[in-house]
Amino acid sequence: MNASKIKAVWVVIVIVAVGYFLFKSGTNPSAGSTADGRPSTNGGVGKDFVLGLDLAGGSALTYKIETSSIPAGVDVADSVASLRDVVERRVNLFGVREPTVTTEYSRLSSEWRLIVELPGVTDVQSAEKMIGETPTLDFRTLKSGTRSGTSTIASILDYEQTQLTGRYLDKAGLVFDPTTNQPKVELTFNSDGAKLFADITKANIGKQVGIFLDGSPISAPVVNEEITGGKAVISGNFSIDEARTLVGRLNAGALPLPISLSGTSVVGPTLGSSAVKAGEKSAIIGFILVIIFMILWYRLPGIMASLALVAYSTMMLALFKYIPVTLTSAGIAGFIISVGLAVDANVLTFERMKEEIRSGKSLHDAVELGFARAWTSIRDSHIAAIIVSIILFWMGTSVVKGFAFTFFLGAVVSLISAQMITRVFMRAIANKSGSKFMKFLFSSGFTIK
Repeated sequence: MNASKIKAVWVVIVIVAVGYFLFKSGTNPSAGSTADGRPSTNGGVGKDFVLGLDLAGGSALTYKIETSSIPAGVDVADSVASLRDVVERRVNLFGVREPTVTTEYSRLSSEWRLIVELPGVTDVQSAEKMIGETPTLDFRTLKSGTRSGTSTIASILDYEQTQLTGRYLDKAGLVFDPTTNQPKVELTFNSDGAKLFADITKANIGKQVGIFLDGSPISAPVVNEEITGGKAVISGNFSIDEARTLVGRLNAGALPLPISLSGTSVVGPTLGSSAVKAGEKSAIIGFILVIIFMILWYRLPGIMASLALVAYSTMMLALFKYIPVTLTSAGIAGFIISVGLAVDANVLTFERMKEEIRSGKSLHDAVELGFARAWTSIRDSHIAAIIVSIILFWMGTSVVKGFAFTFFLGAVVSLISAQMITRVFMRAIANKSGSKFMKFLFSSGFTIK
């Protein structure tokens, strides 16, 4: 067995191995379910495919971003990016798998928009509340003349505000009382907040300091001594879930820009499941038809191209799973179009090979010259596709970006597949024999010459 055949065997082994781990990995029915009711992948060999909102079902919320409050000289794009980061941190509190938070600028209405997609989440009101509301935390002291000495919360009117608010908060954490095992929220202030907290506790020894959240008192501990180090504990008879939610909301921080909900949409899981099945069916049928055409028209090279196409598809699916890429209908369309790009690269090569065979070249030489002379056309078409995909990703909306990203991956992988994998297979089957049978196998069309 010569070196070309050995390389071809190794390529086949690698393809089979990748395909095996690709389809063996993913959802393990015995691994239980996630918090939102979908199968867990923790017990599987690897990851599962990540489906977007239109395929998995869920909620999409569109917000109008109010940029009029941004001071002059401050970059709007930076402020919008900061807003996206804060909202993304809040969305992650849902435990939703692969939520998508994007921003876009509408030239038609001259406004910035925030789009939040939550696969598997159909409770729009809870999502809206979590995203849009900011917890207001502040510490208040008793007014002069008000009795104190117990941990009972006094009337709200008996407290006056201090300078210590949530803006000085460095982080919040969930802790448990060592005696009662009740959940509490531990607050850690930054350096300025630590000084303010120390001053407040020093001036109110033996008195209550009220901790207010969203204007309502949730705790009123009595200060026994000056507290330095910038740490406070909120004990508000929380459940574990309530304490964890409060911690997350406090850590997420305030929204840097005001937003207003402009639209919502809910995609049911039944519609998403139907879209997935329809996409799978159409992809399989299209793939089979392409392979049948390649084999019937290009004969033996068509078989090699079909193997390369299987390798290409396997590599693409592996990238989708392990990057991971959130698959949407638009993204799948980009993948399908990139398959056409991969087929076109093989067609260009085979047509050049036919010209070399007709000019009297041996099969071995025709293969080498065919790949060499088709390279410039293949390179230029793929570079053009890559440039277009980059422009679409840069300027497009979230839907267009899904298409552009998978198309970009497809163009890159297609370039590798057409010039490396197909060439390895063709070199393995080409020989210097000039027999009529080999020439027939390397010819094309439906007629026998």
